[in-house]
Amino acid sequence: MEPKLIVHFIGKKSRLTHHQLLPIYLRVTIDGKRFEVATHQHTEPNNWSPSAGKVIGASDNAIRINMELDEIRKKVYDYKVRIQKEGREFSVRTLREKWFGQDRDTRTLLEVVRLSLLDLEKQVGKGIYKKSTLTKFRTMEKHLVNFLEWRDLGSDIFLKDLRLPFAAHFVYYLQGELGMTINSSGKMIKNLKKIIRDCVDKEWLDIDPFYRYKVKHIDPKVPHLTSEELYRLEVKEITISRLATVRDIFVFSCYTGFAYIDVINLTLNDLKIGIDGKQWLIKNRQKTGISERVPLLPPASAIIEKYKTYCLRSPDKKLLPVPSNQKVNAYLKELGDLCEISKKMTFHIARHTFATTVTLEKGVPIDSVSKMLGHRSIKTTQIYAQITDRKISDDMKRLFEM
Repeated sequence: MEPKLIVHFIGKKSRLTHHQLLPIYLRVTIDGKRFEVATHQHTEPNNWSPSAGKVIGASDNAIRINMELDEIRKKVYDYKVRIQKEGREFSVRTLREKWFGQDRDTRTLLEVVRLSLLDLEKQVGKGIYKKSTLTKFRTMEKHLVNFLEWRDLGSDIFLKDLRLPFAAHFVYYLQGELGMTINSSGKMIKNLKKIIRDCVDKEWLDIDPFYRYKVKHIDPKVPHLTSEELYRLEVKEITISRLATVRDIFVFSCYTGFAYIDVINLTLNDLKIGIDGKQWLIKNRQKTGISERVPLLPPASAIIEKYKTYCLRSPDKKLLPVPSNQKVNAYLKELGDLCEISKKMTFHIARHTFATTVTLEKGVPIDSVSKMLGHRSIKTTQIYAQITDRKISDDMKRLFEM
C-alpha cells in the first residue's frame, strides 16, 4: 500500500534570526509521522504565506527562494522513488537516512550487486534485457563472493572502502586463479564497473573508485575456413544423418553469416523478396537487435529447399532443424576429422567464413559485409573479415597488369 505523503514548508517564528528573518523548514509527513529539516532559506515574516507554504511577491529574492523550495520538494519525491527501488519501505526513518546520507556509510558491495540483480530481473521480465545478461551478472556475483573469501576480506566490503586496486586484484583472481581469458575477465569487470557507476548516480558514492581502471581487451583470433576447406565440407559424402544435418546448417551459416542463435530462430517469415527481386533473409540479430539483410546465395537457397518439408510441418515454421549448441559443436568436431580440417571446428567459424572467404575475399566491400553481418561498426567487421594472402594477391594483380 502506498504511504500517505504530505510535503509542506513552514516558517518558524520561534526561531527568528538576529536580523528578524523567518527560517523556512521542510516538513514531510509520512503516514502521520513527521520529518522536519531546515532548508537554510530565510525571508521577512510578512512575506511568508503559511497556507501556500511559499514566499509572497515577485521580487528576485522571492522567486529565488521559491525555486529553491521547489527543488527541495522534488528531492523528497526523488528520494521516495530511490528508496522504493531499493526494495525498502518509504518511511520517516528511511527518508531521514537518505537525507543525511546515513545509509551511505552502511552500503556494501554485495548488497548493491544484489539490488542490481533484482532490478535486472524486472527488466528481463519486461523484455528490456535478455536472460543471458542476467546470467552473466549472477556469475559475476558468485565470483565476487569467492574473491572476497580468497582475499580474506570477509563476507562483504563497504562501498566507501573500495579503491582502485580492488578491481586489479579481482581481475588477477579471475585470470590467475580461475584461468579466465583477458576478454572474459574484462567483460566481468565491465559489469562490476557499471554497478559502481550506478552507485555514484544514486549518490551512494561521491566518486567512482574504478574510474581510472582500464579494461583490457584482445581482438579474438577466430579462424575461418578457406575456399578449399569449405568445398571439402560441402562435397563430402556423409552417411550419418545427424552429421549430415549439422553439416548443412553449418554450411548455411557460412553462406549467410547468421550466428547460431539467429539460425535456430529463423522462420519462413524471415524470407523476403529483396530490392533485386530475389530472396533475402532479413532478421534482427538477437544479440544487438540490429537488422541483418542478406541476399540468399545458391548454396543457402538449396539448403532451405532441402528442408522445406520440415519447415512446413514445423508448428512455428522454423526454416531448419537445428540441434542444441552443445550437440552442434560436438558434431562439428567429428565433421572436421572426416573432412581433414585441422582447425578447431565451432559454429562461430561459419560467421567468420562468410565474412572472409565468401564475401571479402570475393571482392565484396567491407561496408556491405558489415551491413549483412548486422554490425554497428566496421571496426567489429574488421575482426571478422580477415585480409587473406589470396585477397592481397588478387588486389595486387591489378598493379602488375597496368
